[in-house]
Amino acid sequence: MTGKTAPPTTEAPPGFDAVMTAEVAQLADIFHLLGDPSRLRLLLACLSRAWPATELAAYCGLSPQAASHHLRLLKAARLVRAERDGRSIRYTAADDHVRHMLRDMIEHMAEERETP
Repeated sequence: MTGKTAPPTTEAPPGFDAVMTAEVAQLADIFHLLGDPSRLRLLLACLSRAWPATELAAYCGLSPQAASHHLRLLKAARLVRAERDGRSIRYTAADDHVRHMLRDMIEHMAEERETP
């Protein structure tokens, strides 16, 4: 070898060629949002059912104000959706993509624990 490194490839890995710079930044923002344990707890709770906001806050150990703030951010990122139910608002995971992403990551962590 001459000590020279190979020139960087400009070819994207398969399946990633359609991801644009703005989409990468948006994806990074979503993962940043999920880096907060309170927001992640709220979202994980929303995977299984629709929750009234006050019940969801109590379940996650948050004040209603803190939960409202986090839910607003999760809703803006399209990770949860809000449905009016009379005088209350119920929150649930936005769609199956969100459910699959989180469940896949949970399964991934479980695999790491099982691997010697």
